[in-house]
Amino acid sequence: MGKLFGTDGIRGVAGEELTCDLALAVGKATAIVLKEHSDKKPLVILGKDTRKSSDMLETAVSSGLCAMGADVIRVGFIPTPAVAYLVKFYKADAGIMISASHNSYEYNGIKIFGSEGYKLSDDEEDEIEDIILNKREYKEETFDKIGICRMDENAHHEYAKHIIKSLDGFKSNLKVLVDCCNGSSCTTAKEIFDGLGCNYELINCAPNGININDGCGSTHIENICDKVVSGGFDLGVAFDGDADRVLAVDNKGEIVNGDFIMAIMSKYMCGKGTLKNNTAVVTVMSNLGFTKFCEENKINMEITNVGDRHVLENMLQNGHCFGGEDSGHMIFLDYMTTGDGQLSAIQLIKVLSEINKPLHEAKKIMKKYPQILINVKVTNEIKENYRENPDIKALIKAETETLGNKGRILVRASGTEPLIRVMVEADMQETAENTANRIADKIKNLAKA
Repeated sequence: MGKLFGTDGIRGVAGEELTCDLALAVGKATAIVLKEHSDKKPLVILGKDTRKSSDMLETAVSSGLCAMGADVIRVGFIPTPAVAYLVKFYKADAGIMISASHNSYEYNGIKIFGSEGYKLSDDEEDEIEDIILNKREYKEETFDKIGICRMDENAHHEYAKHIIKSLDGFKSNLKVLVDCCNGSSCTTAKEIFDGLGCNYELINCAPNGININDGCGSTHIENICDKVVSGGFDLGVAFDGDADRVLAVDNKGEIVNGDFIMAIMSKYMCGKGTLKNNTAVVTVMSNLGFTKFCEENKINMEITNVGDRHVLENMLQNGHCFGGEDSGHMIFLDYMTTGDGQLSAIQLIKVLSEINKPLHEAKKIMKKYPQILINVKVTNEIKENYRENPDIKALIKAETETLGNKGRILVRASGTEPLIRVMVEADMQETAENTANRIADKIKNLAKA
C-alpha cells in the first residue's frame, strides 16, 4: 500500500480505495497521535460535504476516534474552512473534514486540521500513516474511557458570522449569481450573502448525495456564463464541493480565474496598506501574466509548489497574509487559516463595490498568457515514475529550450487523481497547444506501452 496522504488529504473512490475500514483506522490513528502529544482527552471537530458516502465515512471516522478515547463534535454538512475555523472556536485539538472537494460524487476524502486550524504538516501526516500502514498495535479504550460523540446543529452559524464579520459592516448593492455546486456552501451561502446585503440568487443549492460537482460549481463554471449575462448580474461566483475555492464570471460572461482575482485583491490590499510585506504568495501554476502584473505594480511575489498547504507554509514562515492558486483557493490569513471560497467571494465583491468598477474592467490589470493544460490519465505506477523516463525528460528539456523566455512548461502528477498534468504557457496560443500536445502524446504512449 502506498502513501495515504496526497496534496490535500486522503482521497479515493468511496467503498473501494477509501473504505470504512480505512476511515475507521484514520480515526483511531488520529486519536492515538493526539493523545501522544497531550495528556488531556482529545476533542475533534468532524464535518462532511454532501456526497452520499460522507455519512458512511463520518460514522467510521467518529467510531475510530471514540474507540481510542477522543470526544467528537459532529457539525454536519459544512464547508472545509468552517471545520478549520471551528477547531479554534471550540478550542478543539483537531478537525476532520470528509470531502473530495471538486471530484465527482463517487470519490471522497479525509482532510485533517490541527489545533490552530491549519492543515497537518508532512511530519504529522507521516505519524498517522505509520500507525495505519505498519499496522501498529494499539488497544482500544475500555467502556469508561471511550469518547463521546455529540451533534452541534448550530456550528455553521458560528462560521457564517465569522465570515460576515470580515466585511466590517460593509454592504454591497451588486447583483450576484451564486453557484453552490450542490455542496457544502448550501448550508451557509444564504446567511453569508444576506450579511453582505447584496441582491443575489442561489443556484445548484439542492444536494441529493450524487449531484455534487455534477455539471455545476467552479469545476463547470462555464455553465453559468450565459445565466450571468441573461440575468443581468454584475458577476457570478461558483464554489466547489467543499467551498474552499471560488471562481467568478464577469458581466460579459467571461470566466475570471484565481490569478485575476488575486491580482485585483493584491492591488487593492497594497493600496490600503494591508498586504503584509507587499507580497502575494502563489504556486507554480499561476500564469506568467500574474508575474508581469506584480512587476508592473511593484508587488513582491513568492512561488511555491502546487497546493494551498504549500502557499500557507510560505505565508506562515515569512509573515505574509495573502496568497492562493489559479484554481481559486485563496487564503486571507487575517481572517482564515485555509482557503475559503465564500470569504474570497465576498471580499472580491466588497472590493469591486469600493473601487466602483465592474469585474470585466477590474480584471484588465492583468493580461493572461495563452495557457494549455492537458490531463493525461495514467496508472499509479506511471504517475510515480514518469519523471525517470529518459524519453520524457529529453522531450521536456528540448521543448523548454525552444520556448526560451517566451513561455514555460510544467509537468506534474496530480496529488488527488491518477493523472499527469501537462501545462504549457507561451506568447502564442498555437505554440502552447503544439508543445503541450507533443508532451502529452509522449506520456500517453508510455501509458500504452
